[in-house]
Amino acid sequence: MNFIFLLIGLLLVIVLFQIFRSSEILSVAAKKVSKSFEDSTNKYNAILGVIFLIGLIFSIFWYAIKEYKNYNLPIASEHAPDVELIFWVTMAITMSVFIVTQIIMFYFGYKYQYQEDRIAEYYPDNNKLEIIWTIIPAIVLTVLIGWGLYEWNKVTGPAPADAEVIEVVGYQFAWASRYPGDDSKLGSYNYKLTDVENIVGIDFSDSASLDDFMPREIHIPKGKPVLLKIRARDVIHSVYLPYFRAQMNAVPGMPTELWFIPTKTTQEMREEMGNDNFNYEIICNKICGRAHFSMKQNLIVEEEWEYIKWKKSQDSWIKKNPDYFANFLKNNAKDLAVLNNDYESN
Repeated sequence: MNFIFLLIGLLLVIVLFQIFRSSEILSVAAKKVSKSFEDSTNKYNAILGVIFLIGLIFSIFWYAIKEYKNYNLPIASEHAPDVELIFWVTMAITMSVFIVTQIIMFYFGYKYQYQEDRIAEYYPDNNKLEIIWTIIPAIVLTVLIGWGLYEWNKVTGPAPADAEVIEVVGYQFAWASRYPGDDSKLGSYNYKLTDVENIVGIDFSDSASLDDFMPREIHIPKGKPVLLKIRARDVIHSVYLPYFRAQMNAVPGMPTELWFIPTKTTQEMREEMGNDNFNYEIICNKICGRAHFSMKQNLIVEEEWEYIKWKKSQDSWIKKNPDYFANFLKNNAKDLAVLNNDYESN
């Protein structure tokens, strides 16, 4: 079957080549294209280029204004205004350069349309011009990149000591989150322990893991630093929090992290947007497979006292899965006898 398709493709290429050669020979032999027709065609193409440019610029601004509310979402974190400023400065610079260069390019296409009695000037280089259009963009890009790295390092650098630590694990096609318990220490993990029940590979040989819990929804407190420890179980995902202007890739075998301070509770954002059904979400921003579109999880921002109350109401993972933990202890009895005592004391 593959051979037949290959043969058909080869024959199609041969036929197209012969048609092209035949039309070329006929056009040269017949001399049917008149000079006036060539001139009018060049003129029409030049005018069409200008019309296309006008339509292009109009379409860009029309769509940007129409969809403004969808890509300029309300801000809900302390660092978000700085990210917004970088975005709009970059947008202003790049769009200005884009529009100017496109106008010049299409203007030249119109002004220097083909004319039989005109000979193009031989103009191989202009060192001064090349220096200008190399140095200026280099300076602008250096400033933008340096500015961006400065802001990026703020949210990816060491988090404050009092930050709430949450582990976020991406897998096809969902998010799982894990919180430290009363000891405020997030336990270790081991990817070799990952299975259908222990979906994030909690390592129970670490006593700090005993009180860790895994809720269905992520809760975070308003006005307090939140550190997300991010990893992936299978393919590359990306933790995207549009209202917080935060994003970090989740890469298998390479843990990443970022931190931010929420400034608006879920309820406050609902009132601001006039939508009682609004919820913040963690969205996957990497195309990770067929069900990528469904990879999201609700994120609830609440006042600190509400967050503390919610956190205390959560049962540890091993309390919800006692049989699994008992089996783990049984299979690792020699090395984990001390953990059994800790578990029973809890």
